[in-house]
Amino acid sequence: MKIKTMATSGIIAALYVAVSMLVAPFGFTNIQFRVSEMFNHLVVFNKKFFFGIVLGVFVTNLFSPLGLYDLFFGVGQSILALSITIFSRKFIAGHLKRLIFNTLVFTFTMFIIAFELNLALELPFLFTWLTVAVGEFVVMAVGIPIMLKLNEKLKFEKMI
Repeated sequence: MKIKTMATSGIIAALYVAVSMLVAPFGFTNIQFRVSEMFNHLVVFNKKFFFGIVLGVFVTNLFSPLGLYDLFFGVGQSILALSITIFSRKFIAGHLKRLIFNTLVFTFTMFIIAFELNLALELPFLFTWLTVAVGEFVVMAVGIPIMLKLNEKLKFEKMI
């Protein structure tokens, strides 16, 4: 891995953690609005952002009250959803379409987090899936225009 890629991944991870900690009470329960999830959209522009995002999720989940559950399920859900989005690049053209697809993938795969919360806190699976999916959808949907605007200025494709 190139130095520039490692440094950028570190910055993305640090930003993910910092933004997550700002909204920490709403980032670890059955009603989640983890604003840092917007960073998941970065893989739409460049798959090399994968490492920084996953590292950010891992470090953030070290602070989770759910402990190992969140490290395993939270990081696993991110790896799965990011991988699906990266793979979809071959079939979906255009940033906007890929951002929408990414939002839907992350929203759907929140069943993994609902399963985690069901195991750890004995919350009802389907209702918990609904609540975490709605929070994820809102954050990711709000992130679409933000990331498109940032990409105009920062050119994410060429950043690493």
